[in-house]
Amino acid sequence: MNQPKQSTETKEALFKRVLVTGATAPLGRLLIDELLQDPRIDVILAVGAEAKEALYGLPSDPRFQYEQVDLTRFRRLRRLLFGAAKTLEIDAIIHTAQHRRASDTKTKAHILNVESTRALLHLSERHPTIRRFVYRSYGEMYKISADLPGLIEEDHPLSLSEHTPQWLRDRIEADLTVCSHMGLAELEIVVLRCAECLSLGTGSQLCDYLGSRVCFRPMGFDPMLNVLSLEDLSKSLLLALQHHAQGIFNIPGKDTLPLSLAIKKAGRAEIAVPEAFLPTLYWARRLTRGYDFRYDMNRWRFHFNGVLDGRRAREVFGYVPDTPVDWFTVGVC
Repeated sequence: MNQPKQSTETKEALFKRVLVTGATAPLGRLLIDELLQDPRIDVILAVGAEAKEALYGLPSDPRFQYEQVDLTRFRRLRRLLFGAAKTLEIDAIIHTAQHRRASDTKTKAHILNVESTRALLHLSERHPTIRRFVYRSYGEMYKISADLPGLIEEDHPLSLSEHTPQWLRDRIEADLTVCSHMGLAELEIVVLRCAECLSLGTGSQLCDYLGSRVCFRPMGFDPMLNVLSLEDLSKSLLLALQHHAQGIFNIPGKDTLPLSLAIKKAGRAEIAVPEAFLPTLYWARRLTRGYDFRYDMNRWRFHFNGVLDGRRAREVFGYVPDTPVDWFTVGVC
């Protein structure tokens, strides 16, 4: 059996001048904090749609620069890459910006999720200093059914049904767009298909589901889930940053447990009901309470097991999840 490679924390950084998109979201903020703590990093260019004040509390550091840029405006995106990013000689991008609300089906959400990713890749391939592109993708895009393995490897089928909601469809399209660029240019590209990050403000469907005092689940089913902490998600991206390996890698979390236990750990009550009632119940919940959870998007994973196989990320990057989900905070998602 291959042994995990030694952590990059004790090695010279391969990439020292990093651009991070989605900087004002919880994941982007944590990435910036951890990059600032790494003395090997020379420059951090953080990009977000909000004003710099959204990054309150950051320590003053001459290595850090923030740019307020709407990634859906392609002229501004080009100006960013061939302006600030070129001046700072950025050599790597960690792209995490995605629209988080599943109930938002506006065109602008698609542009941010898909078209801005396509444009960012196109510009990066032509950039004089950018050499590596790390893309945060989503394990939720894998197809789950009774006739497919419950342990999901990187070549597992994707959920490409014509009825797939936009939230998932956009993520699949963006993922495949990034994958289609692999090997076509000198840019090193890595795609991390991450387990669901069960943390406040990340757009997690399961976190929103557990926000109710009572959680309904389909009668007769109690599937195994794997969920990821924000800390391990950040760690996986930073490990992938400091490497030359390319390709697709699954990123599982520390917690693997049945749905009923997840409900219990979040401090919620559960009621098993006939599956036919669940779409209406959660449609009414969205309509009257403003929650974002969509049962149609989670139906199959609430019936059958779906756990990511992280063997490839462990063998190549040395990634092993070690931080469990903070279940105390999940209940307030």
